[in-house]
Amino acid sequence: MLIMLRYVVVTIGILTIALTLLPFIPSNEWWIRIWDFPRLQLASLQAAVLIAMPLVMRLRSLNVAAFAGVLFLAMGWQLARIAPYTPYYRVEAEAVSSCREGPPFSLLVINVLAGNENAGPVIDLVRRSDPDILLLVETDDWWHRHLEPLNALYRHVISQPQNNGYGMHLFSRLELVEPRIRFLVEDQVPSIKTGLRLPSGKVIDFYGLHPKPPPLQDTAERDAELLIVGREVRDEMASAIVAGDLNDVAWSKTSHLFQEISGLLDPRIGRGPYATFNANWPLLRWPLDHVFFEDAFQLLEIAVLEDVGSDHFPFMVSLCHSAARDSAIAPRPEPSQIEAAEEAIEEGLEESQDSDSRRAARRSRRELDPSDETASRSVLERRISAKQRLQPWPDPQKGKIGLLEERADRGPAGNQAQGAQDRYGTPHGGKGGSP
Repeated sequence: MLIMLRYVVVTIGILTIALTLLPFIPSNEWWIRIWDFPRLQLASLQAAVLIAMPLVMRLRSLNVAAFAGVLFLAMGWQLARIAPYTPYYRVEAEAVSSCREGPPFSLLVINVLAGNENAGPVIDLVRRSDPDILLLVETDDWWHRHLEPLNALYRHVISQPQNNGYGMHLFSRLELVEPRIRFLVEDQVPSIKTGLRLPSGKVIDFYGLHPKPPPLQDTAERDAELLIVGREVRDEMASAIVAGDLNDVAWSKTSHLFQEISGLLDPRIGRGPYATFNANWPLLRWPLDHVFFEDAFQLLEIAVLEDVGSDHFPFMVSLCHSAARDSAIAPRPEPSQIEAAEEAIEEGLEESQDSDSRRAARRSRRELDPSDETASRSVLERRISAKQRLQPWPDPQKGKIGLLEERADRGPAGNQAQGAQDRYGTPHGGKGGSP
Protein backbone atom coordinates (compact mmCIF):
# COMPACT_ATOMS: atom_id res chain seq x y z
CA MET A 1 0.00 0.00 0.00
CA LEU A 2 2.78 2.42 0.90
CA ILE A 3 4.58 1.66 -2.36
CA MET A 4 1.40 2.32 -4.32
CA LEU A 5 0.90 5.66 -2.56
CA ARG A 6 4.51 6.54 -3.29
CA TYR A 7 3.97 5.90 -6.99
CA VAL A 8 0.79 8.00 -6.97
CA VAL A 9 2.54 10.92 -5.24
CA VAL A 10 5.53 10.80 -7.59
CA THR A 11 3.32 10.51 -10.68
CA ILE A 12 1.19 13.49 -9.69
CA GLY A 13 4.29 15.49 -8.87
CA ILE A 14 6.02 14.75 -12.20
CA LEU A 15 2.81 15.45 -14.13
CA THR A 16 2.25 18.84 -12.48
CA ILE A 17 5.90 19.81 -13.09
CA ALA A 18 5.52 18.90 -16.78
CA LEU A 19 2.28 20.88 -17.06
CA THR A 20 3.97 23.86 -15.40
CA LEU A 21 6.74 23.77 -18.01
CA LEU A 22 4.45 23.19 -21.00
CA PRO A 23 3.24 26.82 -21.42
CA PHE A 24 6.87 27.94 -21.76
CA ILE A 25 6.84 26.37 -25.24
CA PRO A 26 6.28 29.22 -27.76
CA SER A 27 3.26 27.67 -29.46
CA ASN A 28 -0.39 28.44 -30.17
CA GLU A 29 -1.39 24.79 -29.96
CA TRP A 30 -4.47 24.55 -27.75
CA TRP A 31 -3.14 21.58 -25.76
CA ILE A 32 -0.19 23.75 -24.71
CA ARG A 33 -1.93 27.06 -24.10
CA ILE A 34 -4.80 25.49 -22.16
CA TRP A 35 -2.41 24.96 -19.23
CA ASP A 36 -2.32 28.73 -18.68
CA PHE A 37 -5.75 28.26 -17.13
CA PRO A 38 -5.50 25.91 -14.08
CA ARG A 39 -2.52 27.51 -12.33
CA LEU A 40 -4.23 27.58 -8.93
CA GLN A 41 -5.31 23.96 -9.30
CA LEU A 42 -1.82 22.83 -10.31
CA ALA A 43 -0.27 24.76 -7.41
CA SER A 44 -2.76 23.10 -5.04
CA LEU A 45 -1.82 19.65 -6.31
CA GLN A 46 1.87 20.47 -5.94
CA ALA A 47 1.31 21.63 -2.37
CA ALA A 48 -0.55 18.39 -1.63
CA VAL A 49 2.33 16.35 -3.04
CA LEU A 50 4.86 18.26 -0.93
CA ILE A 51 2.76 17.62 2.18
CA ALA A 52 2.39 13.92 1.35
CA MET A 53 6.05 13.29 0.53
CA PRO A 54 7.32 12.99 4.15
CA LEU A 55 4.60 10.41 4.81
CA VAL A 56 5.49 8.07 1.96
CA MET A 57 9.13 8.81 1.09
CA ARG A 58 12.52 9.17 2.77
CA LEU A 59 13.51 12.83 2.52
CA ARG A 60 17.17 12.03 3.24
CA SER A 61 17.55 10.66 -0.26
CA LEU A 62 19.28 13.12 -2.59
CA ASN A 63 16.89 12.25 -5.45
CA VAL A 64 13.86 12.83 -3.27
CA ALA A 65 15.25 16.15 -2.04
CA ALA A 66 15.94 17.26 -5.62
CA PHE A 67 12.44 16.22 -6.66
CA ALA A 68 10.95 18.19 -3.76
CA GLY A 69 13.05 21.22 -4.70
CA VAL A 70 11.89 21.19 -8.33
CA LEU A 71 8.30 20.70 -7.20
CA PHE A 72 8.60 23.63 -4.81
CA LEU A 73 9.97 25.87 -7.58
CA ALA A 74 7.14 24.84 -9.91
CA MET A 75 4.57 25.64 -7.23
CA GLY A 76 6.25 28.99 -6.58
CA TRP A 77 6.07 29.85 -10.27
CA GLN A 78 2.38 29.02 -10.46
CA LEU A 79 1.62 31.09 -7.37
CA ALA A 80 3.68 34.01 -8.68
CA ARG A 81 1.57 34.08 -11.85
CA ILE A 82 -1.72 34.31 -9.95
CA ALA A 83 -0.47 36.44 -7.03
CA PRO A 84 -1.51 39.76 -8.68
CA TYR A 85 -5.10 38.50 -8.66
CA THR A 86 -5.31 38.33 -4.87
CA PRO A 87 -6.11 41.00 -2.25
CA TYR A 88 -2.46 40.92 -1.15
CA TYR A 89 -1.27 42.66 -4.32
CA ARG A 90 -1.36 46.38 -5.10
CA VAL A 91 -4.54 47.33 -6.95
CA GLU A 92 -4.24 48.50 -10.53
CA ALA A 93 -7.62 50.22 -11.02
CA GLU A 94 -8.47 52.93 -8.50
CA ALA A 95 -11.59 52.31 -6.40
CA VAL A 96 -13.94 55.07 -5.23
CA SER A 97 -16.96 55.07 -2.95
CA SER A 98 -18.86 57.60 -5.07
CA CYS A 99 -18.42 59.41 -8.37
CA ARG A 100 -16.92 62.89 -8.25
CA GLU A 101 -18.03 63.84 -11.77
CA GLY A 102 -21.46 62.80 -12.96
CA PRO A 103 -23.46 59.65 -12.23
CA PRO A 104 -21.97 56.15 -12.29
CA PHE A 105 -22.82 53.56 -14.90
CA SER A 106 -22.83 49.79 -14.66
CA LEU A 107 -21.92 47.06 -17.14
CA LEU A 108 -23.08 43.44 -16.97
CA VAL A 109 -21.51 40.67 -19.10
CA ILE A 110 -23.35 37.35 -19.42
CA ASN A 111 -22.48 34.31 -21.50
CA VAL A 112 -25.95 32.77 -21.78
CA LEU A 113 -24.61 29.40 -23.08
CA ALA A 114 -25.47 28.27 -26.58
CA GLY A 115 -28.20 25.65 -26.40
CA ASN A 116 -29.56 26.92 -23.09
CA GLU A 117 -33.27 27.58 -23.65
CA ASN A 118 -34.21 29.11 -20.32
CA ALA A 119 -34.14 32.88 -20.59
CA GLY A 120 -36.06 33.50 -17.35
CA PRO A 121 -33.07 33.60 -14.95
CA VAL A 122 -31.15 35.95 -17.25
CA ILE A 123 -34.04 38.39 -17.65
CA ASP A 124 -34.81 38.28 -13.91
CA LEU A 125 -31.18 39.02 -13.06
CA VAL A 126 -31.08 41.92 -15.52
CA ARG A 127 -34.19 43.43 -13.97
CA ARG A 128 -32.81 43.08 -10.44
CA SER A 129 -29.25 44.24 -11.12
CA ASP A 130 -30.47 46.96 -13.53
CA PRO A 131 -27.23 47.52 -15.48
CA ASP A 132 -26.92 50.54 -17.75
CA ILE A 133 -25.08 48.42 -20.34
CA LEU A 134 -25.73 44.72 -20.92
CA LEU A 135 -23.55 42.53 -23.13
CA LEU A 136 -24.83 39.03 -23.88
CA VAL A 137 -22.81 36.47 -25.83
CA GLU A 138 -23.62 33.07 -27.36
CA THR A 139 -27.06 34.38 -28.27
CA ASP A 140 -28.84 32.64 -31.16
CA ASP A 141 -32.21 33.06 -32.91
CA TRP A 142 -34.02 31.48 -29.95
CA TRP A 143 -32.44 33.96 -27.55
CA HIS A 144 -33.11 36.83 -29.93
CA ARG A 145 -36.83 36.11 -29.69
CA HIS A 146 -36.87 35.55 -25.93
CA LEU A 147 -34.86 38.70 -25.15
CA GLU A 148 -37.73 40.80 -26.48
CA PRO A 149 -38.80 41.92 -22.94
CA LEU A 150 -35.47 43.72 -22.55
CA ASN A 151 -36.33 46.07 -25.40
CA ALA A 152 -38.73 47.81 -23.02
CA LEU A 153 -35.85 48.46 -20.60
CA TYR A 154 -33.22 49.66 -23.06
CA ARG A 155 -33.61 52.24 -25.82
CA HIS A 156 -30.48 51.23 -27.71
CA VAL A 157 -29.83 47.69 -28.94
CA ILE A 158 -27.33 45.93 -31.20
CA SER A 159 -28.36 42.42 -32.22
CA GLN A 160 -26.22 39.82 -33.95
CA PRO A 161 -27.84 36.45 -33.26
CA GLN A 162 -25.88 33.51 -34.64
CA ASN A 163 -26.51 29.80 -34.33
CA ASN A 164 -22.80 28.91 -34.11
CA GLY A 165 -22.26 29.93 -30.47
CA TYR A 166 -20.87 33.40 -31.28
CA GLY A 167 -23.95 35.60 -31.42
CA MET A 168 -23.96 38.88 -29.46
CA HIS A 169 -26.51 41.34 -28.12
CA LEU A 170 -25.75 44.73 -26.61
CA PHE A 171 -28.44 46.62 -24.68
CA SER A 172 -27.74 50.15 -23.46
CA ARG A 173 -29.45 53.08 -21.78
CA LEU A 174 -26.56 55.21 -22.95
CA GLU A 175 -26.79 56.46 -26.51
CA LEU A 176 -24.88 54.34 -29.02
CA VAL A 177 -22.81 56.36 -31.46
CA GLU A 178 -22.13 54.69 -34.80
CA PRO A 179 -22.51 51.10 -33.57
CA ARG A 180 -20.92 48.46 -35.77
CA ILE A 181 -20.75 44.68 -35.95
CA ARG A 182 -17.28 43.69 -37.13
CA PHE A 183 -15.56 40.45 -38.12
CA LEU A 184 -11.95 41.26 -37.33
CA VAL A 185 -10.26 37.90 -37.79
CA GLU A 186 -12.75 35.11 -38.49
CA ASP A 187 -15.75 35.49 -40.78
CA GLN A 188 -18.10 33.74 -38.36
CA VAL A 189 -16.95 35.40 -35.12
CA PRO A 190 -18.39 38.91 -34.67
CA SER A 191 -17.41 41.70 -32.33
CA ILE A 192 -19.01 45.02 -31.46
CA LYS A 193 -17.56 48.49 -31.57
CA THR A 194 -19.63 51.52 -30.65
CA GLY A 195 -19.39 54.90 -29.06
CA LEU A 196 -21.26 55.40 -25.79
CA ARG A 197 -22.43 58.89 -24.94
CA LEU A 198 -22.18 59.43 -21.20
CA PRO A 199 -24.62 61.71 -19.35
CA SER A 200 -21.92 64.38 -19.39
CA GLY A 201 -22.00 64.33 -23.20
CA LYS A 202 -18.58 62.71 -23.38
CA VAL A 203 -18.30 59.84 -25.87
CA ILE A 204 -16.24 56.80 -25.00
CA ASP A 205 -15.45 53.73 -27.08
CA PHE A 206 -16.88 50.32 -26.19
CA TYR A 207 -15.65 47.01 -27.59
CA GLY A 208 -17.57 43.77 -27.06
CA LEU A 209 -15.60 40.58 -27.82
CA HIS A 210 -16.07 36.82 -27.77
CA PRO A 211 -13.24 35.08 -29.67
CA LYS A 212 -13.09 31.31 -30.11
CA PRO A 213 -11.64 29.38 -27.16
CA PRO A 214 -9.25 26.51 -26.82
CA PRO A 215 -9.73 23.57 -27.18
CA LEU A 216 -12.17 24.26 -30.04
CA GLN A 217 -9.17 25.52 -31.98
CA ASP A 218 -5.63 26.77 -31.41
CA THR A 219 -5.22 30.24 -29.91
CA ALA A 220 -3.68 32.23 -32.80
CA GLU A 221 -6.99 33.73 -33.97
CA ARG A 222 -8.12 34.52 -30.41
CA ASP A 223 -4.84 36.25 -29.62
CA ALA A 224 -4.91 38.20 -32.88
CA GLU A 225 -8.41 39.55 -32.23
CA LEU A 226 -7.52 40.69 -28.72
CA LEU A 227 -4.33 42.40 -29.88
CA ILE A 228 -5.95 44.06 -32.91
CA VAL A 229 -8.45 45.63 -30.52
CA GLY A 230 -5.69 46.51 -28.06
CA ARG A 231 -3.77 48.31 -30.79
CA GLU A 232 -6.90 50.11 -31.93
CA VAL A 233 -7.73 51.21 -28.36
CA ARG A 234 -4.36 52.88 -27.97
CA ASP A 235 -4.52 54.49 -31.41
CA GLU A 236 -8.00 55.98 -30.86
CA MET A 237 -8.42 59.26 -29.02
CA ALA A 238 -11.46 58.28 -26.94
CA SER A 239 -11.32 56.57 -23.57
CA ALA A 240 -12.23 52.92 -23.99
CA ILE A 241 -13.79 49.88 -22.32
CA VAL A 242 -13.22 46.34 -23.62
CA ALA A 243 -15.58 43.69 -22.30
CA GLY A 244 -16.79 40.18 -23.01
CA ASP A 245 -16.04 36.51 -22.69
CA LEU A 246 -12.44 36.64 -23.92
CA ASN A 247 -11.89 32.91 -23.46
CA ASP A 248 -8.56 33.61 -21.80
CA VAL A 249 -7.52 33.86 -18.18
CA ALA A 250 -6.42 37.17 -16.71
CA TRP A 251 -2.89 35.88 -15.98
CA SER A 252 -2.03 34.54 -19.44
CA LYS A 253 0.76 35.95 -21.59
CA THR A 254 -1.76 37.19 -24.14
CA SER A 255 -3.83 39.03 -21.52
CA HIS A 256 -0.69 40.70 -20.18
CA LEU A 257 0.41 41.68 -23.70
CA PHE A 258 -3.09 42.98 -24.45
CA GLN A 259 -2.88 45.23 -21.40
CA GLU A 260 0.57 46.50 -22.33
CA ILE A 261 -0.50 47.24 -25.90
CA SER A 262 -3.86 48.81 -25.05
CA GLY A 263 -2.90 50.56 -21.82
CA LEU A 264 -6.10 49.26 -20.19
CA LEU A 265 -6.47 48.32 -16.53
CA ASP A 266 -7.74 45.07 -15.03
CA PRO A 267 -9.98 45.63 -11.97
CA ARG A 268 -9.19 42.10 -10.72
CA ILE A 269 -5.57 42.97 -9.96
CA GLY A 270 -5.17 43.49 -6.23
CA ARG A 271 -8.72 42.33 -5.51
CA GLY A 272 -9.26 38.68 -6.44
CA PRO A 273 -9.68 36.28 -9.35
CA TYR A 274 -13.48 36.69 -9.60
CA ALA A 275 -13.74 33.40 -11.48
CA THR A 276 -16.65 33.21 -13.91
CA PHE A 277 -16.13 29.81 -15.60
CA ASN A 278 -17.05 26.99 -15.09
CA ALA A 279 -20.20 27.52 -13.05
CA ASN A 280 -20.75 23.74 -13.01
CA TRP A 281 -17.28 22.78 -11.72
CA PRO A 282 -16.59 24.27 -8.27
CA LEU A 283 -12.97 23.07 -8.23
CA LEU A 284 -12.15 24.16 -11.79
CA ARG A 285 -13.01 27.82 -12.17
CA TRP A 286 -11.13 30.61 -13.95
CA PRO A 287 -11.67 34.29 -14.83
CA LEU A 288 -12.68 34.18 -18.51
CA ASP A 289 -15.18 37.07 -18.60
CA HIS A 290 -13.51 40.47 -18.43
CA VAL A 291 -14.00 44.21 -18.31
CA PHE A 292 -10.86 46.23 -19.03
CA PHE A 293 -10.89 50.04 -18.94
CA GLU A 294 -8.62 53.05 -19.04
CA ASP A 295 -7.33 55.20 -16.22
CA ALA A 296 -10.08 57.74 -16.91
CA PHE A 297 -12.45 55.34 -15.13
CA GLN A 298 -12.61 54.51 -11.43
CA LEU A 299 -14.10 51.33 -10.02
CA LEU A 300 -17.21 51.65 -7.90
CA GLU A 301 -18.15 47.96 -7.71
CA ILE A 302 -17.04 44.60 -9.07
CA ALA A 303 -18.98 41.38 -8.58
CA VAL A 304 -19.60 37.88 -9.87
CA LEU A 305 -23.36 37.35 -9.75
CA GLU A 306 -25.46 34.24 -9.21
CA ASP A 307 -25.87 31.32 -11.57
CA VAL A 308 -28.34 31.90 -14.42
CA GLY A 309 -28.26 28.40 -15.91
CA SER A 310 -25.15 28.98 -18.00
CA ASP A 311 -21.67 27.53 -17.63
CA HIS A 312 -20.50 31.12 -16.94
CA PHE A 313 -21.38 33.30 -13.99
CA PRO A 314 -22.42 36.88 -14.88
CA PHE A 315 -19.71 39.50 -14.32
CA MET A 316 -20.63 43.06 -13.36
CA VAL A 317 -18.74 46.29 -12.76
CA SER A 318 -19.87 49.80 -11.89
CA LEU A 319 -17.65 52.67 -13.03
CA CYS A 320 -17.19 56.40 -12.70
CA HIS A 321 -15.73 58.51 -15.48
CA SER A 322 -13.39 61.40 -14.77
CA ALA A 323 -12.93 63.96 -17.53
CA ALA A 324 -9.96 65.35 -15.60
CA ARG A 325 -8.13 62.03 -16.06
CA ASP A 326 -8.96 61.73 -19.76
CA SER A 327 -5.69 63.37 -20.76
CA ALA A 328 -3.57 60.66 -19.15
CA ILE A 329 -1.40 58.66 -21.55
CA ALA A 330 -0.59 55.07 -20.76
CA PRO A 331 3.10 54.11 -20.67
CA ARG A 332 4.49 53.27 -24.09
CA PRO A 333 4.95 49.53 -24.69
CA GLU A 334 8.44 48.17 -25.01
CA PRO A 335 9.67 47.55 -28.58
CA SER A 336 9.74 43.82 -27.84
CA GLN A 337 6.06 43.97 -26.82
CA ILE A 338 5.12 45.82 -29.98
CA GLU A 339 6.99 43.26 -32.06
CA ALA A 340 5.36 40.36 -30.21
CA ALA A 341 1.90 41.85 -30.76
CA GLU A 342 2.45 42.42 -34.46
CA GLU A 343 3.80 38.90 -34.91
CA ALA A 344 0.79 37.46 -33.05
CA ILE A 345 -1.62 39.46 -35.21
CA GLU A 346 0.07 38.35 -38.42
CA GLU A 347 0.08 34.73 -37.29
CA GLY A 348 -3.57 34.84 -36.30
CA LEU A 349 -4.62 36.39 -39.60
CA GLU A 350 -2.65 33.79 -41.54
CA GLU A 351 -4.12 30.97 -39.47
CA SER A 352 -7.61 32.33 -40.06
CA GLN A 353 -6.97 32.56 -43.79
CA ASP A 354 -5.86 28.92 -43.78
CA SER A 355 -9.04 27.99 -41.89
CA ASP A 356 -11.13 29.90 -44.42
CA SER A 357 -9.45 28.02 -47.24
CA ARG A 358 -10.21 24.70 -45.59
CA ARG A 359 -13.84 25.67 -45.12
CA ALA A 360 -14.03 26.84 -48.72
CA ALA A 361 -12.78 23.47 -49.88
CA ARG A 362 -15.72 21.84 -48.10
CA ARG A 363 -18.31 24.06 -49.73
CA SER A 364 -18.52 25.18 -53.31
CA ARG A 365 -19.80 28.67 -52.62
CA ARG A 366 -20.74 30.94 -49.75
CA GLU A 367 -23.58 33.36 -50.51
CA LEU A 368 -23.53 36.70 -48.74
CA ASP A 369 -26.34 39.21 -48.37
CA PRO A 370 -25.30 42.14 -50.59
CA SER A 371 -27.41 44.51 -48.48
CA ASP A 372 -25.31 43.68 -45.41
CA GLU A 373 -22.24 45.87 -45.66
CA THR A 374 -20.41 43.97 -42.92
CA ALA A 375 -21.16 40.54 -44.32
CA SER A 376 -20.33 41.52 -47.88
CA ARG A 377 -16.76 42.54 -47.02
CA SER A 378 -14.45 39.79 -48.07
CA VAL A 379 -12.18 37.97 -45.66
CA LEU A 380 -9.18 39.37 -47.52
CA GLU A 381 -10.46 42.93 -47.11
CA ARG A 382 -10.76 42.37 -43.38
CA ARG A 383 -7.19 41.05 -43.27
CA ILE A 384 -5.96 44.16 -45.09
CA SER A 385 -7.96 46.42 -42.77
CA ALA A 386 -6.43 44.79 -39.71
CA LYS A 387 -2.91 45.10 -41.11
CA GLN A 388 -3.40 48.76 -42.02
CA ARG A 389 -4.02 49.52 -38.36
CA LEU A 390 -0.46 48.50 -37.52
CA GLN A 391 0.82 52.06 -37.85
CA PRO A 392 3.80 53.60 -36.02
CA TRP A 393 3.21 54.12 -32.35
CA PRO A 394 2.40 57.68 -31.23
CA ASP A 395 4.86 59.47 -29.00
CA PRO A 396 3.22 59.81 -25.55
CA GLN A 397 5.13 63.04 -24.93
CA LYS A 398 3.46 64.91 -27.81
CA GLY A 399 -0.02 65.19 -26.32
CA LYS A 400 -3.27 65.37 -28.26
CA ILE A 401 -2.35 68.22 -30.61
CA GLY A 402 0.93 66.58 -31.51
CA LEU A 403 -0.83 63.29 -32.18
CA LEU A 404 -3.39 64.92 -34.46
CA GLU A 405 -0.69 66.72 -36.40
CA GLU A 406 1.36 63.53 -36.68
CA ARG A 407 -1.62 61.55 -38.00
CA ALA A 408 -2.58 64.34 -40.41
CA ASP A 409 0.94 64.16 -41.84
CA ARG A 410 0.47 60.43 -42.45
CA GLY A 411 -2.40 61.08 -44.88
CA PRO A 412 -5.92 59.63 -44.90
CA ALA A 413 -5.05 56.75 -42.59
CA GLY A 414 -3.52 59.23 -40.19
CA ASN A 415 -6.69 61.32 -39.91
CA GLN A 416 -8.40 58.63 -37.88
CA ALA A 417 -8.35 60.62 -34.63
CA GLN A 418 -9.67 63.85 -36.19
CA GLY A 419 -12.30 61.86 -38.07
CA ALA A 420 -13.44 60.32 -34.82
CA GLN A 421 -13.79 63.74 -33.28
CA ASP A 422 -15.90 65.03 -36.17
CA ARG A 423 -17.88 61.80 -36.42
CA TYR A 424 -18.99 61.84 -32.79
CA GLY A 425 -19.88 65.51 -32.82
CA THR A 426 -17.95 66.19 -29.63
CA PRO A 427 -14.21 66.21 -28.89
CA HIS A 428 -13.13 62.86 -27.51
CA GLY A 429 -10.43 64.21 -25.26
CA GLY A 430 -8.99 60.72 -25.14
CA LYS A 431 -5.52 59.57 -24.50
CA GLY A 432 -3.68 62.30 -26.32
CA GLY A 433 -4.23 65.31 -24.05
CA SER A 434 -6.78 67.61 -22.44
CA PRO A 435 -10.36 67.52 -23.77
